[in-house]
This record gives sequence, structure tokens and C-alpha cells, in this order.
Amino acid sequence: MRNIRKKCELEEKFPLLAIENGCIVSKDADITVAFSLELPELFTETSPEYAAMHAAWHKAVKVLPVYSILHKQDWFIRESYRPELEKDDLSFLDRSYERHFNERPFLHHSVYLCLTKTTKQRMAQRSDFSTLCRGTLLPKEVRDREAVLKFLEAVDQFERIINDSGCMRLRRLSADEIAGTEDKRGLLDRYHWVHLPYDFLAKEDKRGLLDRYLSLRDDAAGMLEDLRLGADEVRIGDQILCLHTLSDTDDLPAAVATDGRYERLSTDRSDCRLSFAAPVGLMLPCNHIYNQYLFIDDSEENLKRFEKQARNMLSLARFSRSNQINREWIEEYLNVAHSQGLASIRAHFNVLAWSDDREELRQIKNDVGSALALMECRPRHNTTDTATLYWAGMPGNAGDFPSEETFYTFIEPALCFFTAETNYRSSLSPFGIKLSDRLTGKPLHLDISDLPMKRGIITNRNKFVLGPSGSGKSFFMNHLVRQYYEQGTHVLLVDTGNSYQGLCSLIHRKTKGEDGIYFTYTEEEPISFNPFYTDDGVFDVEKKDSIKTLLLTLWKGEEEKISKTESGELGSAVSAYIRLIGSDKEITPNFNTFYEFMRDTYRPELENREIKVSREDFNIDNFLTTLRQYYRGGRFDFLLNSDKNIDLLSKRFIVFEIDAIKENREFFPVVTIIIMEAFINKMRRLKGVRKQLIVEEAWKAIASANMADYLKYMYKTVRKYFGEAIVVTQEVDDIISSPVVKESIINNSDCKILLDQRKYANKFDQIQNLLGLTDKEKSQILSINMDNDPSRLYKEVWIGLGGTQSAVYATEVSAEEYLCYTTEETEKMEVLRLAEKSGGHIEQAIRRLAETKRNRRKDLNHI
Repeated sequence: MRNIRKKCELEEKFPLLAIENGCIVSKDADITVAFSLELPELFTETSPEYAAMHAAWHKAVKVLPVYSILHKQDWFIRESYRPELEKDDLSFLDRSYERHFNERPFLHHSVYLCLTKTTKQRMAQRSDFSTLCRGTLLPKEVRDREAVLKFLEAVDQFERIINDSGCMRLRRLSADEIAGTEDKRGLLDRYHWVHLPYDFLAKEDKRGLLDRYLSLRDDAAGMLEDLRLGADEVRIGDQILCLHTLSDTDDLPAAVATDGRYERLSTDRSDCRLSFAAPVGLMLPCNHIYNQYLFIDDSEENLKRFEKQARNMLSLARFSRSNQINREWIEEYLNVAHSQGLASIRAHFNVLAWSDDREELRQIKNDVGSALALMECRPRHNTTDTATLYWAGMPGNAGDFPSEETFYTFIEPALCFFTAETNYRSSLSPFGIKLSDRLTGKPLHLDISDLPMKRGIITNRNKFVLGPSGSGKSFFMNHLVRQYYEQGTHVLLVDTGNSYQGLCSLIHRKTKGEDGIYFTYTEEEPISFNPFYTDDGVFDVEKKDSIKTLLLTLWKGEEEKISKTESGELGSAVSAYIRLIGSDKEITPNFNTFYEFMRDTYRPELENREIKVSREDFNIDNFLTTLRQYYRGGRFDFLLNSDKNIDLLSKRFIVFEIDAIKENREFFPVVTIIIMEAFINKMRRLKGVRKQLIVEEAWKAIASANMADYLKYMYKTVRKYFGEAIVVTQEVDDIISSPVVKESIINNSDCKILLDQRKYANKFDQIQNLLGLTDKEKSQILSINMDNDPSRLYKEVWIGLGGTQSAVYATEVSAEEYLCYTTEETEKMEVLRLAEKSGGHIEQAIRRLAETKRNRRKDLNHI
């Protein structure tokens, strides 16, 4: 194509006439319907799912009438993350997180699909008949109204087929979305303002470019760039275009497929799949547009023409061996078409990249060539038809595409060149947690509790977390509970190993002691409670039952059988004592006064009853003797007589650190009952408030005979009270050894979270069977941390919801969050020492240490 004119006005060459009823109408009377397309997320699809997408595309393309063009356009624009620092409700750690990701680069991906109805003549035109080379055009009259109506009906069918597939979603674009408005850019604006980032285009107050073209007014905000269509290069303003095309069968691979194995995230036991065209999609880290065209010709005419060519070449075969070879290729094409009933179409694919820096453009050219080579295609850097192909790539102008840049094929192999995955998406929900995109580290907002419940993906919010030691399990859980707490959740944690000490201390200091309650046992300050104290003096049925269960456990232990009489009498005694302290405010509610009530009031009343209670049925003297050690002056008199009067119902962040007492047969049963009572009390009484119980490694001890019923009840009931239970463990054998866990916890945890399982790769089949994981989920889990970016500090985590939705995410945090969550003893002690020097101000200590670490890292990078 050659254009000999030096200069002309854009209006003279602009190929589009109007947007009518949501359709783009060109000056050649081509009708185009434009859509936005949603694709599945990267690294989440398997071979059967790619095949299903391919089948949906195939079925949809077949409903399009002849002389239609399918133009799929994938935009990949480099952007930087913009932190949400303007929010007033950001906490110290939230603000640190946002600052950490400030200007984090990532590739924004958006997909548009244009279906164009043109004519036989337009489909056959060459590049020298492009609107760039013709004179003034007059609008044509669309004479065949019936053909247009049939095309629009076919478009509706096409949309329905794609949307019914369940793996993709088409949404028809409105006229404003195509042309733009005064406050938002449209699709056509984006195409001509290719040199500006998408984020800027979407937010700046500028009118649509099409509006300015059609009205020829200069009062629009912004500046229109010149298009320079030179013989050596094409420029849009300062941007230089670089075009690679697949327009000849000689450039194509010998075989194509819907997907291929991504070796970086695959193992000998698992398979990570990407679409065939993924190398020119998200895996190509530069500004570029990937155009995919299918031209629906009259298949019968094509085949007849090939039959004629084959006969001509046969007659000329003796003059040239190439004629003989070409005839054989044509014969093979015809044989496949007739034997398999395939439609003959034409296709074209190109990668349009750009930059304003020639050195960067040279690198981009190499990157695009390498990406095409990964697809086993021959990279062809097209300089001759760059202007024509750019112009034809304008949404709605596919009818201007030069026929000599297309190749003949069938629908099925052509569809293999379609991109089939997109970026990770944030959840459209006000509630959630922040994790990062696996590929670029861009922050994502994920709701793994409420939105999946509303959509029916899960039926409960319970979670099961499995991760070996050192996999980042406690780190991830700190990150999760911190964000849940800051969104109003009541969090109760049972921990071993002081994993949450830093976060709890920070919350305690921030709330001035109102929250961040940390129960732990030391010789200097032993753990103590007061089960008889409540802020409001309310003792409901669950509270009374928990006190009774606590007393029975202290009296009989976990092994000895309890009779109905003993349970009934002790329940009556508890109710009587509660009535007494309710009527006499002089009595301090604690175990000491309850013991005195049993000894001085209840025992005489029991002896004077008309119906005697024998010692065999209820031995109150044995009860008083056994529990004497918890009464004033006894060796454990501190345990149930706390004078701090903390009502756990109103506290939103509570940690029970039980590492020091988990083997203690005296203390541990008391603590477990108080934990369960505290959470059940929250469950029952806090209406409409999110509750979360997290049991770290201590769940092994809690899963005893007496606690089994508590666990079963809680896991099956908590969902009804806007709550969730989370069990965290690191050993696979723990799952197998406990029937309580297998039957109650795993079966009632619709959200499963797994961290790096590579050390269990050889026996992962056992984990897969126990957790009910699919082969797809297994492949995702075994890919964790296999291809981490060495320039970023993070660990990956797999989250599966209801067996139908799953993905691997990155847990990347700021330096401040790291110091708050860390379980490394030396780092924790450094924080605590500095906090002590700062008068207990842990936030200030974290700030100072984080800044020191950042400066140290900058110095190392400088060196």
C-alpha cells in the first residue's frame, strides 16, 4: 500500500459515519456491534476447560452469516497502582500496606469484541483500496434491511451462546461506551489516544474523540495527536508503532492446540496450563494490542475456487515441482473440509506495540518476536502495511481490512489463536481481605466469606488452613485476622507459640486496653478468669450450662462418667447462686463466693429436703473437697477468681496463648471450656455482628472426648449466627488421626486454604483424597512458590471455595506489617525492646524499625 499524499485532515479519512441503536455504522454501510468480554483468570483453567471455551467460540462463530467479521481486540496497558490513601478510616497498617504498593507496575487487560456485517466486495478488497487511500466517501444507503436484521439476530444468538458457556461473559457496549462522553472516554477514544495510560483516560474530564471528529470542534479538552504514516514508520504523536503479523500460513506452527503446558509452574505430578496465545497476552510485559480476526466468507465459493486452482496446478505440475506440492496441499485442505464438514474461512492475527523511546521499542520488538517464537510461529515484523492494519483495527472498521494480509484456514484451528485468560479480578464486595496478583503483585480485594455465600459457591464461612512449618501459615493468618478485625469482626484466637502477640499488643495499645486481650500463663502472672462475671449481669442458658460444664470437668475430670442427678443438681446450684448475686449486690461474683454458697447454703438445703438425695447420687462433700484447691488459699485459687472483671462478650480481639498449659490436666480443661463458652456467648448474643473463632495448632488438644461435642456443634451451627470457625494445622497426620476433624471440621469447611505443600508432594494424593480436592486444585497447590519474583518478598497461598472456585495468590505486605506479624524470635524481641524504650508504644517502635529496614535495603540496592 502506498499513499502519495503528504497531508490531509482526519475528518476526510475517518471511516465511521455514526452510532445508531448501539451499532457502529461505517461510511461503507458496514454494521458493527461491539462488546466487552470477560475471560477466566490466569492460572485457573485446565485443558478440559480450555477445550470447553474453544467449543463455545466454535458454536458461536458458526451462527454468524457469511461476509461477517469477528474482531477480538485485547488491550494490554502498563499501569501503576494508585494507593487509596485518601480514606479517613485507614488504620496504621492499612496505610502502610497502601504506601508499600504505591506505583507498583502491572499490566491492565481489557478485551473487546466487534462483530461486523459487510459485503462480498469489501471482504475481497486490498490494502490499496483502504479508506486511507481513497478520496471523499459518500454515505451509502443500506438497501438490504432483511440482511441487517438477520445479522442482528445472529449477534443475539452469538452473545447467548458465549454467555451460556459459563466461562466467558459478553456485555454489549452502549453508544456512550463506544464514542465516549464528556466525563468518560469510550472505546474509539482509547484506540486513538493509544499513547496515554488507560487509568488516565478513564478518569480525566475529556470528551470522546468521535464526538470531536463528527462535530469538528476545537473546544474539547486535551490535544489531538497527529498521525504520521511514513514509509519507514508510523507515529501517533510521539509514539512509534511496532507491528508483528501472522498473515501467511508459512509463518504458522505445524500444529496448534487450545492450550499448552506452562513449565515454570508444572511438576512431574501436576500440570499448569495456559492458552496457546498466552505468550502474546499477559505474559508479554509491554504496552500492546493483540488483534484477532476471523473473516466468514462463503465457504462453498472458497472450496469451488480451490477445486479450480487444484485442477490448474495439476495441469501445470509437469512444468514446476512447486505446482505439484501446492496442488497436494490444496487437495489435503479440500479433503479435510469435505470429510469433516468444516467451513473455509480466513484469519489474521497481529501484535501492535508502541513506545516513545527507540531503545525501548527495539527491546519490545525482540520481546514480541520471542513471544511469537514460543508459539512456534515465525515472527514477521510488518513495516509495509502498518498504517493500513492500524486503521483497519479501529473498532467498527474491520471491513477495511486488506484481504492480502489474511490466510485461509478453518474455524477450529483459528480459534486456538484467541487469548483465553485475563488478570486476577477483585471481588465486588465491601468486605474482604487484601492479597496480591500472582503475576505482577498488584493488590487485590478478595471476599472469601460473604460474596461466595450470596452466589451459592459455599454454604458456610468456615475455613480449614493447612501449611507446613515455615510456609507462612501464621503470617497469612495474622494478615487475615487483622483485616477481619478492622472491618468489625469479633475475633477469638486459640494459639500456641505467640504467633499473634505483636498484633494483639498493637491493638491493645491502639484501643487503650478495650481490645487486644491476651491470656497467657507465666509463673509471675498465671492465667486467670472469672466465669461468674458479666458486664450486664445477664446469664443466659448457654452461660449457665458452660459454668455447669466447667464445674463438672473440675470435679470429675474428662474420663469419669457424670450421672443425670449430678448434672441436674449442679445446674440447680448454679441457677440458685446466680439468683443470689442478682438480688444481693454486696456479693462479689467469683468462684470463692460460689464455693461458700455451696458449702454454707446449698449443702444444708440439700440435707433438709423432703426427698433425700443420697451421696451415691450427688456427693456434695466430695465436690467441695475436690474443688477446695480452687478456693481462697488453695494452690489454684488464682484460676477462677480474677479481679480484672473482663467480660469477653464485648472484647473484639482475644487471644488465648495456651502453649504453656496444653499438657496441664488441671488448667487446660478449664481454659478450653472458657474459650468455648466465650465464643458461643458471642454467637448467641451478638446479633448481626461477624464472629470468628480461630484455633491454631492447639486444636489437637481441644479435640478431646468432652470437647468433641462442642466442636461438632460449633462447626454445624456457627453459620446461622454470622460466624465462622477456622482451624489451622501443619501436619497431615493430624487430619487422619482425629475423626472429629475429618467428620466435623473438614466436611463443614467450604473454604480450604493451603500453603506450600512441596515437601508433601510425594504423598499429596492422600491429602487430596482427605480434603476432596480435584486434580485442577492439586495442580494449583503444587505450583505454589515455584516461580516467585526474586525482586519481591512474598509467599503464595492457595484458596479454594466450595470445590468450584480456586486460585493461588501472593501474601505480600509492607515492612510495618511484617514486623507486626513476624514469628521470628529475634525480630519479635527487637520490636518489643524498642517498644519498651518508647514507653510501650509498639506502633512507634514498628515505624522506626520499618524505616530502618527500608533505608538499609536502599543502601544495598545502591551498592
